[in-house]
Amino acid sequence: MKTTKATKSTPVKPVAKKAAKKAAKKATATTGKTTGVTKKATAASKKVAAAKTATKKAAPAKTVAKKAAPAQAAPKTAIVESQAALVRRARRINRELAEVYPYAHPELDFENPFQLVIATVLSAQTTDLRVNQTTPGLFAKYPTPEDLAAANPEEVEEILRPTGFFRAKTKSVIGLSKALVEDFGGEVPGRLEDLVKLPGVGRKTAFVVLGNAFGRPGITVDTHFGRLVRRWQWTDETDPDKVEAAVGALFPKSEWTMLSHHVIFHGRRICHARKPACGACPIAPLCPAYGEGETDPEKARKLLKYEKGGFPGQRLNPPQSYLDAGGIPAPPLGAG
Repeated sequence: MKTTKATKSTPVKPVAKKAAKKAAKKATATTGKTTGVTKKATAASKKVAAAKTATKKAAPAKTVAKKAAPAQAAPKTAIVESQAALVRRARRINRELAEVYPYAHPELDFENPFQLVIATVLSAQTTDLRVNQTTPGLFAKYPTPEDLAAANPEEVEEILRPTGFFRAKTKSVIGLSKALVEDFGGEVPGRLEDLVKLPGVGRKTAFVVLGNAFGRPGITVDTHFGRLVRRWQWTDETDPDKVEAAVGALFPKSEWTMLSHHVIFHGRRICHARKPACGACPIAPLCPAYGEGETDPEKARKLLKYEKGGFPGQRLNPPQSYLDAGGIPAPPLGAG
């Protein structure tokens, strides 16, 4: 019986052979497809390689284009110049600005050193215009250091409210007045080392007072001054004391005070922070940053501020030279 079963199972072998043949055909077909895909992939690879070769050959044209770009953006490129060349360019800019703003002056109203030091302290974080609109009421009520030193803080705060940070400013001006009375006989000192000891008085405030109340040269590094001297590449410093030192080395000491006025006037009127009126700038040929703002002359003229654009300046009581040049006084607080 075992032999019979073995004899009956032998026909299975031809079926296996047929299955093997079918599997071989499928494998051959698959191999053919794979070979076709491989050929297509190879052809695609050749095309990609050809494209890369073409790109490499064309690369010099792109490189030339990249090298040409800085020439168009040259105004924003750092100028390489000797110290002597920098001094000549800086002094020429100041001379040009002196011709444009012969009436440049401090834009805080004051009649004496005490009023100037108080006004300068109040000008922090606000405009000179707002200070000028506020100080008439302050000085009418407290005309001397003795008066302000003895003032009721709450009453002073109410007067100074329009200038912002009025509580801190009240503390500063009352403390400053007390220091003047107690340490300097009620007089504003005329020395830098004494001024910076007063509450709320730093080097910037001290130089404003020294230059404009005592006629002693000083450089006033405010936001306008710092912005412009960096645009002009006189220095890349951002610390006010370092800016003062770097710029001071470019000019005779006798020019420092008026230099400050020229630069600040220009920063407020033409070389604005966000939209410089490059097309209306008298020193455009000397400026490395030309092109950062509007270069079209007509559009640039529309950006001008203060007297050049027919708008009021910062002072309610400006110098006569400013009025003679077409300057317009600022309106008092609440006017208009």
